[in-house]
Amino acid sequence: MLKDGKGAVPPPTRRRFLGAAAGAAAAAASTPLLSGCGGSAKADGKRLTFWNFYGPQKNPDPAVNAQAKWFTDLVAEWNATHEVKVDLVFVPTGDYTNGFKVPSAFATGSGPDIFLLSPGDFLRYSNGGVLQDLTPHLDDGVVEDYGDVLNSRMVDGKVYALPMEVEPLAMLYDVGAWEKAGLSEADIPTTWDQLLDTGDKLSTRTRAGFVVETNPGYLQNFMWYPWLWQGGGDVVDAGGTVVFDSKAARQALQLWGDAVRHGIMPRTLPAAGDVVSAFKTGNVGMWQMGIWQVSSFKAYAPKFKYGIFRLPVPPGGKYTTALGGWSFAANAKGGNPEQAAEFCGWALGRTDERCVDRMVQWCTGVKSDIAPRTSAVERGAEKGGYDFWAMKKFKDDIAPEGRAEPRFPPVVYKAVSDAVQGVMFADKGVDGAVTRAAESIEAFMKSYQGASLI
Repeated sequence: MLKDGKGAVPPPTRRRFLGAAAGAAAAAASTPLLSGCGGSAKADGKRLTFWNFYGPQKNPDPAVNAQAKWFTDLVAEWNATHEVKVDLVFVPTGDYTNGFKVPSAFATGSGPDIFLLSPGDFLRYSNGGVLQDLTPHLDDGVVEDYGDVLNSRMVDGKVYALPMEVEPLAMLYDVGAWEKAGLSEADIPTTWDQLLDTGDKLSTRTRAGFVVETNPGYLQNFMWYPWLWQGGGDVVDAGGTVVFDSKAARQALQLWGDAVRHGIMPRTLPAAGDVVSAFKTGNVGMWQMGIWQVSSFKAYAPKFKYGIFRLPVPPGGKYTTALGGWSFAANAKGGNPEQAAEFCGWALGRTDERCVDRMVQWCTGVKSDIAPRTSAVERGAEKGGYDFWAMKKFKDDIAPEGRAEPRFPPVVYKAVSDAVQGVMFADKGVDGAVTRAAESIEAFMKSYQGASLI
């Protein structure tokens, strides 16, 4: 039964959460969780661990180094003024986001006190009862300042994660490759057919015409959802009814499958997923990517000419994009949940200028994102943070008609992921992939007890 705010359901037990994470724990059992980096807070609650994939570290990309420094400076500022200290624990991005390491740590009782949480994984932790309520640690007016951005991080009116950024998706393209293919700005595709045609013109023996995420995971699902939405489709509706079996789902899967089969889209990511390097070496013509790449281009390839355009739409469709972004969350089962929540509130949930400026610095200084709080967007604009052409394009043209990344439980996410992967790479028919996914989600929803998926 879906919790709809009108009638309470029994809260998910820790056993249910462990069951949901059991597969991940088994897959990760052969390797240490952090190779001696430590887990949750010490028994006295005087030190808190903060797992993240930014800092401290060193990286060839200057933008990544600047982002890592933002985290180390943040923690240093907290530690200088608080008795309970925070220790940053760096987890490589692939290990953090592949769905194993973090849930496995929580399943074994060694989860971090503070951690970064994506919208797509929110319900795994919310339904598992391991998210500490952050609401008491927010200044008056902060919830309103965040606005709709907070909706996917709230349950029953309480805030369980604080967004640090908003990240819309768009199409990036190589201006040089575009011109060599005889294309101009007038050829920027606005429909799916035009996208495939343009991708075909850009494709060469060494250059992929059109790239999307090829690895299964939350990121690939996040990238695929806009293509589903633009045709009027969805996975579940506001009432919890499964609506995945639809024309919109079939045509969105068909689009990606056709692009692979016709050689327009590669089966593996160029340059091992390094977007800037792939563009610089001429290995890609267009790539569906997010606003976060702007900072990497500015730092690592400032002279490279690239363009940005909205995701094209299907016949009769309506433009939209997906809005992602990570959040700070606190572990309710850690050694000092209140102080972990206080850290999150102090970092991102205050109304003082220092807190707002911190968010502005993250979103328009060391990184390139839309700030999730209205006050931070306004201050960032005043300081010229959105003057750069690419940032202005994302802020004014790409993001306004965007939709938040869904917060589906792991079973729902996996059903969608299997459908995408099956059609793209396993030559599975679209009809069968959609039917299997819909049946799997429907079976799950019949016994689902937890927060609303919408």
